[in-house]
Amino acid sequence: MAQDEIIDHYSALTSGHGDGVYSAIVHAAKPAAGPGVEIRRMRETDAEQVLAIYQAGLDTGQASFETTAPSWEDFTSAKLPHLSYVAADTTTGQVLGWVAASRVSARPVYAGVVEHSIYVHPGCQAQGIGRALLEAFIAAGEDAGVWTIQSGIFSENAASLALHQAAGFRVLGTRERIGCHYGVWRDVLMIERRSAVAGT
Repeated sequence: MAQDEIIDHYSALTSGHGDGVYSAIVHAAKPAAGPGVEIRRMRETDAEQVLAIYQAGLDTGQASFETTAPSWEDFTSAKLPHLSYVAADTTTGQVLGWVAASRVSARPVYAGVVEHSIYVHPGCQAQGIGRALLEAFIAAGEDAGVWTIQSGIFSENAASLALHQAAGFRVLGTRERIGCHYGVWRDVLMIERRSAVAGT
């Protein structure tokens, strides 16, 4: 699916707003969202909202070992611009969630392998925002020749795991007590999705 088609295909989602922000914990069993939101490329003008969503997700303690969102320059320097998307309210322009990817290696053999992150505003939980972002991201990745998407999820983050499994990700294994986070040793589930289209 071409990127313009992705944007058209996912231009209908429900809006939902809250005061706080979480990482991607949308329940995959919920129906797709309705009118009011578009999935589009991430822009520099989104910086403040994207980083605020990121930071609030980190503040939950369930999103990442990181505790502080980086500067916009550091954030964008680590991401692939053609695989960075936001879900935005079509009326207000508010960013409701984002998804982005980074390379796992500079070696040519891994050119089609990326690691992704996805974060959703808490007011949009259970409204299909995370699922729509992830589906759009997968389609854009395949259009760009990505054959493997990988990531790590804290073992306690069952909703994020369910979201990803519904999108075709599988658990490769568990890295037990891989890092100490706020004084607690955490397990990380390693997940990946292998494309049936790209890299075949």
